[in-house]
Amino acid sequence: MTSSPTQVPSLTIDIVSDVMCPWCYIGKKRLEAALAEVASEFAVDVHWRPYQLDPNLPKQGTDRKHYMEAKFGGPEGAERAYAPVRAAGAEENITFNFDRIEVSANTLDAHRLIRWAGALGPDAQDAAVEALFKAYFEDGRNLGDDAVLIEAGVTAGLEADVVERLLSGDADRDAVTAEIDQAKQMGVTGVPCFIIDMKYALVGAQPAEALADAMRKIVAEKASHPEGVAGS
Repeated sequence: MTSSPTQVPSLTIDIVSDVMCPWCYIGKKRLEAALAEVASEFAVDVHWRPYQLDPNLPKQGTDRKHYMEAKFGGPEGAERAYAPVRAAGAEENITFNFDRIEVSANTLDAHRLIRWAGALGPDAQDAAVEALFKAYFEDGRNLGDDAVLIEAGVTAGLEADVVERLLSGDADRDAVTAEIDQAKQMGVTGVPCFIIDMKYALVGAQPAEALADAMRKIVAEKASHPEGVAGS
């Protein structure tokens, strides 16, 4: 008798994130390490979901230095906020060049771009997210600048003229806003937030080991309670 092939277990991870959040960049690197650790055990489908830490920022942006000092109570407060981020970034081989960032801009258009890249598949979406994080935190570029967004889109495999045309209109603006509202209704108040199989949430830039352990536990639970999972 021929046995049927064993089905590879799988998970879905929705990462609620904002590209102006340095901890989200750190969380991305830690997730990549976790995914590498579990790659031989099960499949994981990753989707990036939008969130805005400050939806009131103008598209053209505002002076980053003044913005951060107002938020954290002066230059000393801003530097104290940066210190743990720099340290965590160094552990993940991220060089945060905060001094290069001149402008903090509204990220809604960046999230639209990430959504369009997602239509090409998870690898393209990941490439767009990576390009935006690097452009902002390492190269100090303005995420409200259409040229920066178009460049990130091209990196992800989108056509430059298509991205330019879409950015000039309102394509998917309402859809992205609706996703952000949905995240808030689900109780997301901080990012990154890793939502596994739309049932379990891990908030913050969790260590790779914690992410891998959580994934393994959920896969084991699905295997031991397939009826409950299917009926949930």
